[in-house]
Formats: sequence, structure tokens, C-alpha cells
Amino acid sequence: MSEPKVVVAYEPPTPAEYLALRRDGGLKVFSTESASLGLAHSLFCVTLRADGTLVGMGRVIGDAGCFCQIVDIVVSTSLRGHGLGKMVLSEINAFVQHHLPADTYVSLLADVPADALYRQFGFEETGPRTIGMALRGRYQVSPV
Repeated sequence: MSEPKVVVAYEPPTPAEYLALRRDGGLKVFSTESASLGLAHSLFCVTLRADGTLVGMGRVIGDAGCFCQIVDIVVSTSLRGHGLGKMVLSEINAFVQHHLPADTYVSLLADVPADALYRQFGFEETGPRTIGMALRGRYQVSPV
């Protein structure tokens, strides 16, 4: 298979494109309302398109000072293995290096085997001192 001709852009995809790419990539699919809100509040978004179709993306979210998180790193399953994930991370890394304070805590949650890609960009596991935790869904949380 030949290398795809990919166009890089720095704008969020439409919610429909975003949800379709997440579905294709095996990631959780949110409601259209959630996708619209989330995309609109991105600090940075990079998209990859082949023949006008969204084939890869990644975002940076957060407060742009103390804490930021890299999210939505996804590449279409039909184009995996062509370096597109690395291209997305390179663009995000450039944003982080040039637009965020040097002491900003930049984090991500790594699915295996994508953790190998993130290690290439200097990301390290935070355990055992810290572990990733999540609150899934809309729950009533009461202290124990």
C-alpha cells in the first residue's frame, strides 16, 4: 500500500466527523452534544485529511497554564502503520513546546500499544506514585 497523501490542519473536525473517527478507531463514542462542546473548548486541535476525509486527529485540552491533557489521538484503522499517529503527536509536541509554559503539567492516558509511541516523545509512566483514575458517567459521589 502506498503512503497516503495527507493534509494537516489546525482546526477541529465537525462533531459528526469526530464521532465517526472515534468509532472507527475503537474509542468511546460520545453524544453529539458532548462532542460539540468538547471540540469547541479545545486549546489545540490537529487534523489529518486524505482526499478531504478525516483520517487522524489529536487535541490538547486544559487551562493552558498549569495543567493540560492530550486526548483524542486516533487514526483511521485503514491507515494505521503509515506514521500518522507520529505525525499527530509531532504537531501536538510543537504546540506544547511553543505555546505552553515550560512548567505546565502535560498528561495523557495511554492505551496499549500506543504507549510505545508516547514514549518516543518523552512521556513516562507516573506510577507507582500516581495512578490514572476516572469518573465514568453521571454518578452521585458521596464520601465514604
